[in-house]
Amino acid sequence: MTEYGRGRGPEPWHPEDPLYGDQGWTGHEAQQAQMPYAGGPQQQYPQEPQYQQDPQYVQQGQYVQQGQYPGQQQGYAPQQPHQAHQQQMHGQPQQPQQPQQPVYDGQGWDTGQTPYAAVPQADPYLGADPYAQQPVGGYPGEAPDLYGTAEAYPPPQPPGRRHLVAEEEPEPEYAEEPAEEASSILPGGEDDSEEPDGGGRRGRSKGKPKGRKGAACLIAAVVIVAVLGGGGYYGYDYIKSKFTTGEDYAGEGEGSVSIDIPKNTGIGEMGRILKAHGVVKSADAFVAAAKANPKGGAIQAGSYVMKEHMSGKAAVDLMVNGAGINALDVIPGWKNAQVYKAIDEKLKLKEGTTKDIAVKEAKNLGLPDWANSNKDIKDPLEGFLYPARYDLSKDATPESMLKQMVTKSNQAYASADLKGQASKLGLANPLQLVTVASLVQAEGKYQHDFDKISRVVYNRLKPGNTETYGLLDFDSTVNYIKGSSTLDVGSVNDLRKIDDPYNTYKIKGLPAGPIGNPGPDALKSAINPATGPWYYFVSVNENETLFAVTNEEHNRNRQRYEEERKKAAGQ
Repeated sequence: MTEYGRGRGPEPWHPEDPLYGDQGWTGHEAQQAQMPYAGGPQQQYPQEPQYQQDPQYVQQGQYVQQGQYPGQQQGYAPQQPHQAHQQQMHGQPQQPQQPQQPVYDGQGWDTGQTPYAAVPQADPYLGADPYAQQPVGGYPGEAPDLYGTAEAYPPPQPPGRRHLVAEEEPEPEYAEEPAEEASSILPGGEDDSEEPDGGGRRGRSKGKPKGRKGAACLIAAVVIVAVLGGGGYYGYDYIKSKFTTGEDYAGEGEGSVSIDIPKNTGIGEMGRILKAHGVVKSADAFVAAAKANPKGGAIQAGSYVMKEHMSGKAAVDLMVNGAGINALDVIPGWKNAQVYKAIDEKLKLKEGTTKDIAVKEAKNLGLPDWANSNKDIKDPLEGFLYPARYDLSKDATPESMLKQMVTKSNQAYASADLKGQASKLGLANPLQLVTVASLVQAEGKYQHDFDKISRVVYNRLKPGNTETYGLLDFDSTVNYIKGSSTLDVGSVNDLRKIDDPYNTYKIKGLPAGPIGNPGPDALKSAINPATGPWYYFVSVNENETLFAVTNEEHNRNRQRYEEERKKAAGQ
C-alpha cells in the first residue's frame, strides 16, 4: 500500500476521490490490490512491471480450483507455495487476491468501518469456502460499486486529507433518538452551534444529544447555586462580624477567677477562653471590644485575675496594659531578698517560704558550674534570678519560679559569652563579670551613665591605682550587707570597721559575689566599658552625672550635688 491507502499503482480509490481523473484511471482497478498477510505489517515494495493477465483466464473464467462448490462465484482458491512456484515457472502470472477493508499496523490508517456494512445485501460468502478467493472482475464495471448507493458512507480518506474532507463534506447527521430527547429536563437544551469541537475533533454531528445538554445545564445550575450560596453565607458572616458585637454583659463584673492565656493565642481564642470561664458572655463581644481599643492587639499572654460577668470592654480594659495579669516582674537591680518576697506575695505564701526553699534547693535549680566559685558568697542564687516578666500559672510553686529565673539567666549569660569576655577583661571567672555588672546596675542611677561607671570600676581595680589604692568604696555594697537602700550609710571611718567580705570600704577588689540581679544594659556596659581616666562620679540630677579623675575634682562635684539636692527640697 502507499501512504494514501491505494493499491500498488498511483490510482485513487473512487471516482469521488478529489484526485479522480489522474492518469486515465478507470475507478475499478483498486479491487485487484494485494492484501497483506494477516497480522503482518504492511510492507513497501518497489514498483515492478505488471504482468498482463492471460485473456484465456479473464474471458472464459471457467477454471475452478479444488474446493469450489456449486453456486460459488468466479475466483481462485488460495494456492500453496509450491503451486505458486509452478505457475511462475510456467510463465503464468499469479492472480491477485480480492482486497478487503485495509487495516494497517502502525504504518497506515484505519477507516474504522466494517466492509460493506452500509449496503444491505445477501452474504456472498454464505456456504463458501472461507479460504477461497473473492471474485475478481476481469473488466471495469463487473464488480459492484460498494460506495455508489446513497445510504453508504463516503470512502475513507487518506490521513493527510481528512481535515479537508471534514471541512468540505461534513459527515451525515446522526438521527436524533426520541429516548435521548426525552432525557432533557431543562428548556433550551438544544444547541444549534455548528462549530467543531476543540482539540481537533471535527466532523462531529451538529445536533448533540439533548440528554447531555440537559445534564450539562443541570450541573452548571448546581455550581452557580453553590457559588451564590457560599458567597452569601460568607458575606453574611463578614457583615455580622463587622457590625455586630454578640451578646454581652454590662458592668465591671464581680467575684474573682484566674485565667491562663497561653502564648501565641489570638484575640478570638482569648475570647473563647474567657467565655468558657464565665468572664464574658460571648467571644464576639470581647473581640469587638479589642478591635475598638487602640491597644487591643497588645494583650499579653499570661495568667490573669479576672472577674465574672464582665462586659467585653471591661475585660479588654483590664488586660490591655497588663493590669490584672497574674505575673511577677523582676526589676533590674532587685536583690534576691526582694524576689523571694514578691514570690511569696504572688503565691499567697507565708513570708520566708521561698527563701527557705532557695537555700535548700540552690544546687538543684540549674546553676552553672562557675556560680559557686567563692566560699564567702552569701546567696548562691544572687545574680541568677534574671530580670524579666514571669507568668504565674495555677500550678506555680516557689521552686518552679526559681527554676524559670535561673534558666533565663543561663540563656542570657551564655549568649553574652561570659567566659570569653571575663578572660579578655582580666577577671578571674565569669562570676566576677556578673559581680561587676551588679555594681554598675546598683551605682548607676541612669542607664546613659552605665558605660562610664563600668570604666570607673575597672580603673579602681587596677593594682597601680593611687587614688583609691584598689578600694572600690561603693555605698551599694554596704547597703547589701545591711539589707538597706540609702545614701546615708555613715562616715567613712565607721564603714572601714565593718568586717564583711562584701564591704568594699575594707577589702580591696570585688566583693565576694554579686550584690543584685543586673539587667541586660548593665551587663552590656560591664563587658564594653567606656574609655577614660575617671575614678569618681556623682549624679547631680536626672540628666547629669559628673565624673572626675582626682579626689579634689570629685569634692567640687559633690558640693554641686549638695546644692542641687537643697534646691529640689525647696530649701
